[in-house]
Amino acid sequence: MTFDIFGGFLGTMQDVAIALLPLAVLFAIFHFVFLKLPARRLLDIGTGFVFAFAGLSLFLQGVHIGFMPFGELMGQVLGGFTHKWTLIPIGFIIGFFAIYAEPAVAVMVEQAEKVSGGYIPEKLLLYTLSTGVGISVALSMIRLIYGFSLWYFIIPGYIIAFIMIRFSPKKFTAIAFDSGGVSTGPMTATFVLAMFTGIAAQIDGRDPLLDGFGMVALVALAPILSVLTLGILFSRKEKGQYVSDDSGAKTSHHNRS
Repeated sequence: MTFDIFGGFLGTMQDVAIALLPLAVLFAIFHFVFLKLPARRLLDIGTGFVFAFAGLSLFLQGVHIGFMPFGELMGQVLGGFTHKWTLIPIGFIIGFFAIYAEPAVAVMVEQAEKVSGGYIPEKLLLYTLSTGVGISVALSMIRLIYGFSLWYFIIPGYIIAFIMIRFSPKKFTAIAFDSGGVSTGPMTATFVLAMFTGIAAQIDGRDPLLDGFGMVALVALAPILSVLTLGILFSRKEKGQYVSDDSGAKTSHHNRS
């Protein structure tokens, strides 16, 4: 039995080319009308487009031939476990490391630390996001095992998020809602989602279409709540330091008197 790893690769390349073409056209318009960049800079940007095209093509080909089939097969094995509760901690571990390895998340946390001047540490934000998504995947396992409605998690979750906005610094609020979209990247939307549909197919009374999907919605919500929580903790820490510094200054002034 032969297996062609490049089967359908031409179609994948065409899809990537169609996706990148509008960006290339928009850049060309901006260059000739507004920017007029030097030749060296144009060469660097053109090289970046080529690398992006090659990287996306190879990645999507890997998703089609290996990533999604492996996730589905893993889900079928997990769904056959006798003790279904073991899927909950397994879900946490998979969710944690899926986001930890997510390329888009790595870029976002690096940018957050850079723009904030080190105020928001890269590693702390990465661990916060990974933990939040791990919990959300574990909750998705609970929903899948026991048949809870997705609305029982989504509606209260967003209500809590909007309440937390009032107590979290604005810089954390902006990062929180961006992280929700970034976390639902290729690792989650391919491997983890395929795994959930595989598990749903093995559990009696579960529909892979109705119960296997919905996990991405929880993954999008989890980073919002986790980053807002981090923002509230930072805010409380700053207030505590301010009160401590203020009381220390008053004590020092009293002693001088």
